[in-house]
Amino acid sequence: MTKSIIVTGAGHGIGAEIARQAAAAGYRVGALDINGEAVEQIAQSLPDAVPLVASSTDSSAVEAALDAFGTPDALVNNAGIVRFTPLVDHSEDDWRAVVDVNLTGPFVCGRAVARRMIAEGRQGSIVNIASINGIAPGPNSGAYSPTKAAVIQLTRQMAIEWGAAGIRVNSVAPGIIDDGMSAPVLADPEVRATRSARTPSRRLGTADDIAKAVMWLCSEDAEYVNGHNLVVDGGVVSTVLAGMPRPASIDGIDE
Repeated sequence: MTKSIIVTGAGHGIGAEIARQAAAAGYRVGALDINGEAVEQIAQSLPDAVPLVASSTDSSAVEAALDAFGTPDALVNNAGIVRFTPLVDHSEDDWRAVVDVNLTGPFVCGRAVARRMIAEGRQGSIVNIASINGIAPGPNSGAYSPTKAAVIQLTRQMAIEWGAAGIRVNSVAPGIIDDGMSAPVLADPEVRATRSARTPSRRLGTADDIAKAVMWLCSEDAEYVNGHNLVVDGGVVSTVLAGMPRPASIDGIDE
């Protein structure tokens, strides 16, 4: 029996790559995005894919998309936005917009899919896309870091509430990815070189890296993984002490 998956924010970047890899793995793909032209193009490039034009924050639109596509075996909450400003300059409109897309969207879509899975007795998987900014906040990222931290906690709450129904919920926290929202930042050659050099793996991440992690969490190979935040960052969040050297003359300390 063919499995199905809905990917939000599937019109470009990481979401589009997840949709492509899901199709390659044999999933019937529901590509959901507010950008109708982009999602139509992605759907047309994949076998048996269905374009779902909707905002992930609009519960009525999400329900209509589910009516059209059917209850999926997996959901990937990928849609996200960022507004770069210092908190002291961050407008309430920008704050609310980021919270709405990054946090309310995964709640709205996750709730809608979970309700249907539970009503139909269907087991499945939900993967929320978080960020290393939800672990280590980035300066001048406004509401982005707080929302991504909240997505990680929302994932855990979904997992403990829906796990008994056979619904596994996990999150993936991408690091510095050479695609999607990071593309404009990495277009600066100096920034690109610095970020690559400061990543322990000495390279930037790719949409492929994230899609592979997502597809693993959706697979039966991860059937006992629930409530987990999988960090895919080449080691970036482990480097907090790397820039704080100690004198080379000190080779040991006893208290």
